[in-house]
Amino acid sequence: MPASASYRRLVRSLAVAGTGVAVVAMPLFGATSAAAAPTAQAATSTTAYPDNLDGWIREAMDVMAQNGIPGSYDSIHRNIMRESSGNPAAINLWDSNAAKGTPSKGLLQVIDPTFQAYHVPGTAFDPFDPVANIAAACNYAADRYGSIDNVFGAY
Repeated sequence: MPASASYRRLVRSLAVAGTGVAVVAMPLFGATSAAAAPTAQAATSTTAYPDNLDGWIREAMDVMAQNGIPGSYDSIHRNIMRESSGNPAAINLWDSNAAKGTPSKGLLQVIDPTFQAYHVPGTAFDPFDPVANIAAACNYAADRYGSIDNVFGAY
């Protein structure tokens, strides 16, 4: 059963922001503050994306850019509309993948083994999460076809 939109947003925000606890380096006894290890500031995203198809594509494109995955907005949108009509909870229960027990899921209709193999760090590990689904599908398309921009049919 697909996760609710609010749950997906929470998981996505935790995956992007990180859930680890910050650790501050303290100087050892007898060490001066100048000798203390420098602390790293955590990078935080200040971009707010709307919780809709446009926002999911834009957020996924930002994640893709950080990971060197090519793809244009128009190509991602075109493929989403063909595969799921923009429904992140879409699931295909009738094709050959479904008959083998691995139905296609989400915006870009990714099967679980493909999602797992092409999952992009910084996204939720959930094929129904719109951003994670787009990023994984585009990562797969880049590996197989050079880019989602080269996909014009079922892939």
